[in-house]
Amino acid sequence: MTKVYDVVMIGAGPSALTAAIYTTREDLDTVLYEKAVVGGMAAITDRVDNYPGFPDGVEGMVLTEQMRKQAENFGAKIEMGDVSALRHENGINVVTVGGDEISAKTVLIATGSDYNKIGAPGEAEFYGRGVHYCATCDGAFYRGKKIIVVGGGNSAVQEAIFLTRFSSHIDLLVRSTVKASDVLQKELQKMVDESKITVHIGTTTDEIVATDGRVSSVRVTTDGKSRVIETDGVFVFAGLRPNTGFLDGSGVELDDDKFIKTDCHLQTNLPGVFASGDVRSGATMQVASAVGEGATAALGIREYLGSL
Repeated sequence: MTKVYDVVMIGAGPSALTAAIYTTREDLDTVLYEKAVVGGMAAITDRVDNYPGFPDGVEGMVLTEQMRKQAENFGAKIEMGDVSALRHENGINVVTVGGDEISAKTVLIATGSDYNKIGAPGEAEFYGRGVHYCATCDGAFYRGKKIIVVGGGNSAVQEAIFLTRFSSHIDLLVRSTVKASDVLQKELQKMVDESKITVHIGTTTDEIVATDGRVSSVRVTTDGKSRVIETDGVFVFAGLRPNTGFLDGSGVELDDDKFIKTDCHLQTNLPGVFASGDVRSGATMQVASAVGEGATAALGIREYLGSL
């Protein structure tokens, strides 16, 4: 007979790991499938300064590793696997993982979000050869070198500040205005005053140019005037998009931006299918809220299973 799990979780970031702690404590048979990094984007964040209980901040990898250990200590199974489809039939939810079909009474979708691309010529061609999306992963390769950071939100400013540990100078390209929090803008101003970062407001990234197969400059436009800024690398932080492509044809209702719609119990329109964290419509994109939503989803899952 085909095994039917109590809970299958898609993704293993802070939200799913928290939910798994709750479900496994209730003796619900729980398995998590993660296609990339356990801990999600939080795991590759240099430092989390706004998570309660850590007055001096905490490295993202350290925080998520503790979550993983706690979930596994209660009995959660964490497997590497890429979920490509989800369907609900005959009262059971079926997820397709690497070609195999896994059945579950309930499913928690906690796949988070991924980095947006700016679509500039050269961005895709030179990914990994001077174009990057993770400062903590690749910043150390640019010790004593010049870097361009694209973006004006929290992530762009935070990562630009982090990259000053390595880079000799950073040019921050902001298409409109800097939209980071006041705290980050104050930190950014310190870097500007120390001549570590130059901020280019109202600047578009038109083309990433390479020499001998490596990024060497970026062509930009500011106030209608085109110019070239020399650089050794480009880090893009242009917002996030939800990882919901695998839900095509599943029947799960999405909003206009492809985030998952849920009710107040974090259940989707499909029976027994829940969503939490950054992939959910209305999410605040914060680790603390993702953790809280994981707990809420787990309680909703318990209530749903109790009603069967």
